Amino acid sequence: MRYRFPLFVAGTAATALLLVTDPAVAQTTHSSSAAKSWTQPKTPWGDPDLQGTWTSDDCIGAPMDRPAKFGNRLYYTEQELADREKQIEKQRENDLVETVTAEARVGTGPPSHWGERARRPCKQTSLVIDPPDGRTPALVPEAQNRPRGEAATNNNPKADSWEDFSYYIRCITRGVVGSIYPVVYGNGQEIVQAPGYVAIMQEMVHEARVIPLDGRPHASANIRTYMGDPRGHWEGNTLVVETTNFLGNKTSASANGWGTPLTDALKLVERYTRVGPNEMRYEVTVDDPKTYVRPFKLGFPLTQEPGYQNFEYACHEGNYAMFDSLSGARAKEKAAAAAAKKQ
Repeated sequence: MRYRFPLFVAGTAATALLLVTDPAVAQTTHSSSAAKSWTQPKTPWGDPDLQGTWTSDDCIGAPMDRPAKFGNRLYYTEQELADREKQIEKQRENDLVETVTAEARVGTGPPSHWGERARRPCKQTSLVIDPPDGRTPALVPEAQNRPRGEAATNNNPKADSWEDFSYYIRCITRGVVGSIYPVVYGNGQEIVQAPGYVAIMQEMVHEARVIPLDGRPHASANIRTYMGDPRGHWEGNTLVVETTNFLGNKTSASANGWGTPLTDALKLVERYTRVGPNEMRYEVTVDDPKTYVRPFKLGFPLTQEPGYQNFEYACHEGNYAMFDSLSGARAKEKAAAAAAKKQ
C-alpha cells in the first residue's frame, strides 16, 4: 500500500507532503487486458460512476508545451518509456537515502524525497494535446503585454504589498485548470456524486466544485468567481462540464494558475471519461478569445492509487510567510534609508 503523510511547513505558503512509496505498488501498471474486460459501473440512480479519489501524479514534470524535437508526436516510443522507467527507478533508489552528499548545499525546505513522485512514466510528450504540435497557441496582440500580476510565477516578489504575491501563494485559488494540473504535490481530486450533481474536492487549496446536471442555465453574467460557474451533462459515459462567469485577470491555464492571466471571456469545457477500474481520461478545452488566437486543449490521465486520499491543506495555519516577507521588505527599506542618510 502507498502511504501519504501530511507535513505542514511554517513560513511557506504551501503544504509539503511526505511520500513513502512501496516499490511493488509504484511499479504497478494498468494492463490493457483488464481495461478491455472492464465495464463502466453505474450509480444506484443510473449515472456513470466516477466516484473516488483520483490523482494526476503520473504526469508530474511532463511539459505543458511539447519540445520541438517531437513534432506532432503525442506519445513516447516504447524505448523512450523504458528509459524513463529507469529514471523513475533510479529516483526511487535515491529517495531511500536519508543522507546527502558532502558538497550538497543546505536549504530551508524539506528533503526532495518528501514530495510526490510519478509512479510510472507519463506516456505523453506534452500536456497540450491540441493543436497537433502540442504547443500553446499565440497570444492575441492585446494580451502580449498584459501584466501578469497575480497570475505570474512570483515566489520572489518585490513585496511592496500583499498584491505582489500570487493568489496561489496567498492560499486563495489556483483556478480550475491550475487545480487539476499535475504539480509537485497535492494532486488529489475527490469526486462525489448525488442525483443531479457531481462534486469535486481538490486537495491543494481545497477548491470545492459543485456541478449541477439538471440543465439549468448559467448564472447571470454579473456573478463571477475565481472558479467560475460550472454546468454539467453526460455524453454517454463522459461527464462534460462547461464553466463560464470567471473573474478576469486572476489565474491562467497552467500549473498553479501561474502564467498569462485569462479574461472574463474564458469558457472551459472539461471531459471526464473513466477508461478502466483505476484510470480516467481528463481533457479541458481552453477558449479565451481575448487571450489566445484559438482555443487549445490539455489532456492527461488521472489514476486511483492504493491508499491515496486527500489530506487537509492547512495553508494559513502557522504560516508567517506573508507577514515575514512584507515586514522584512520594510526592514530592508528602513536600513537602506538609514544608510543613505549617513552618506
